[in-house]
Amino acid sequence: MSETIILNGKDLTLEQVIEVSRGGVKIELSSEAVEAVNASRKIIDDIVESKRTVYGVNTGFGSLVKVSIPQEETRQLQENLIRTHSSGFGDPLKEDEVRAIMLIRVNSLLKGYSGIRLSTIETLMGMLNNGVVPHIPEKGSLGASGDLAPLSHMVLPMLGLGRAYFNGELMTGKEAMEKAGVPVIHLEAKEGLALINGTTVLTAIGALATYDSIELLKLADIAGALSLEVHNGIVNAFDEELHIIRPHSGQLATAKNIRHLIAGSTLTTPATAERVQDAYSLRCMPQIHGASKDAIAYVKEKVEIEINSVTDNPIITRSGDVISGGNFHGEPMAQPFDYLGIGAAEIGNVSERRVERLVNTNLSGLPSFLVKHPGVNSGFMITQYAAASLASENKILAHPASVDSITSCENQEDFVSMGTTAARTARDILINSRRIVATEIMAACQAIDFVSDRGVMGKGTQIAYDTFRKYVNFIDYDKDIEIYDELEKATEVITSGVLLKAVEEAVDLEIEFDFSK
Repeated sequence: MSETIILNGKDLTLEQVIEVSRGGVKIELSSEAVEAVNASRKIIDDIVESKRTVYGVNTGFGSLVKVSIPQEETRQLQENLIRTHSSGFGDPLKEDEVRAIMLIRVNSLLKGYSGIRLSTIETLMGMLNNGVVPHIPEKGSLGASGDLAPLSHMVLPMLGLGRAYFNGELMTGKEAMEKAGVPVIHLEAKEGLALINGTTVLTAIGALATYDSIELLKLADIAGALSLEVHNGIVNAFDEELHIIRPHSGQLATAKNIRHLIAGSTLTTPATAERVQDAYSLRCMPQIHGASKDAIAYVKEKVEIEINSVTDNPIITRSGDVISGGNFHGEPMAQPFDYLGIGAAEIGNVSERRVERLVNTNLSGLPSFLVKHPGVNSGFMITQYAAASLASENKILAHPASVDSITSCENQEDFVSMGTTAARTARDILINSRRIVATEIMAACQAIDFVSDRGVMGKGTQIAYDTFRKYVNFIDYDKDIEIYDELEKATEVITSGVLLKAVEEAVDLEIEFDFSK
């Protein structure tokens, strides 16, 4: 992990977003970016001085564009903007999401097309580096004229307003800034608009969900490989020769991952005259998991474009022109995040089907519901119910948000993206699917304990099993237990990265196939 990340507005990566938002890595500004910001601000200062009419500088906002604002009221205009636009609702965004929002906003402003003062950017940077986390309700954005409502909540503490967390404690924005040693500020011309008119919230939420989906897809391959061994699965379905003639990158990567995970296993089998093929949820893992891998790879590419883009309005060009355009519109990310949700949902869907195969004695040949004494004990019966419930909920959540729109701002903003809803639902689908995959791994390890005397596990699956068993024990149900607690342990092993890290230290797992090799 980096000690410090130097931002220039051009080459921020998804991995760096994770380092800052979750790892606490601090940021600095490049000298090139500082020059660009100062040059852009000078253009705004000249506009104000010359009393030239420019949207958002000395006019009202949205449909109020025709209202001219006197020079002495431009500061009040910007602060009123933040006060009135901070109208969000619902649970607060998580700390890592808010930190990602602040990082991406700083990086966007550093490109030097927004006319904001360097000192204002440094205030936001100071909040990020010193642990001030604004309280941002998760609902209230149309994802069109930027994430106006949630970003306004981000700005409030900069003005000594609103609420924020410091050292995990919620307090007034003013108190949080004082405790962190970050001075509050007054906004000047154009600055309020520059801070809130952009796709930053939807991009940040979606970026974290994208990163977590990449990990989920690798975990799904691990879970599927464990299930394959339980069922003495047929390995021919994963031969590279089969997949190279349908060379989708994700499909090839999944087949390769499964081969690496089960390398050396005697719990799998080649096809025989008596047994030619397995059920789809086992045999078609390369095609099913691979399709989701391709979706996530596409979304990651779009995320890394967006986190290095200028998404506010109006834009201050290098030549001094002021252009009112539509870079704030979230549609370019709304559709990808809908796609992300679909990709994550399919992983939960197929994983739940493998859970059913594990707990169903008619499909597995193992004791009903993976318990030594079924009848008195229900074993894993209701874990499959719960997984099925989550899979079905995902089907509802996966309805695309981007196909919806609603008119706002006196019909000036007549087509909106709903991109923030797309990002939030993709995140929620990811969380549900991760729980399903954790359930599959738990059930598969339980089943492995019934078949372990039949042979040797694979190189990767053995490590996965051994790591998992450090945290979650075999459940024999001689005495009833509260299985929820064990499921929570299983989920923590997945979300903490412990299991994936252990497996990846021994086995290469890929999301995209490297055609050059």
